[in-house]
Amino acid sequence: MKFFVKNFLNGVLTIVPIILAIYVFVEVFAFLDGLLGKYVKPYLADAYVPGIGILCTIALITVLGWLSTQYVSGRFIRLLDRLLESIPFMKTVYSVLKDTIASFVGEKRSFAKVVLVKWPNTEMKCIGFITTEEVDTLFHSLEDHVAVYIPQTFQMAGITLLVPKTNIEVVDVKPEEAMKFVLSGGMASSKSKGPSM
Repeated sequence: MKFFVKNFLNGVLTIVPIILAIYVFVEVFAFLDGLLGKYVKPYLADAYVPGIGILCTIALITVLGWLSTQYVSGRFIRLLDRLLESIPFMKTVYSVLKDTIASFVGEKRSFAKVVLVKWPNTEMKCIGFITTEEVDTLFHSLEDHVAVYIPQTFQMAGITLLVPKTNIEVVDVKPEEAMKFVLSGGMASSKSKGPSM
């Protein structure tokens, strides 16, 4: 029985992450490839190779990005932008998507500053990411606060806190490493180290 349990746990620890990683990669690849791939495939018939859909999607996004910088097409895209921001329900969905994407790849990237947030009346701290330092544009009485996103362990969720600047400490840690640390419950940082307690 010990032999079975030991090898089952070894399988869970070594094989399951590999299978899940491959599964997620294949699903994401299939989704991205299918965005334009389903339209390109009928024209290429037997010459279609998986991945062409992704290349077409990248090419289309690049062309549209270039068009957005041109005078005539750029005005049309800005007009469409204003239109989407004026439709009641669409306005909320569009602005959230636009701001979220801009926070990861735009010039004003959020999640670039990792901070430790002090818990009141304790020595404990939690890891967070400054998403904006200009909360006073919405909340006028909070000019000395910043918005900090606190991710939750083992899931892609979290909460946004408005924290006084005096209660945060900016730390020199890569955002990717900090996020990995939080999502894994701190286990990601201990892979290369032995137990210290």
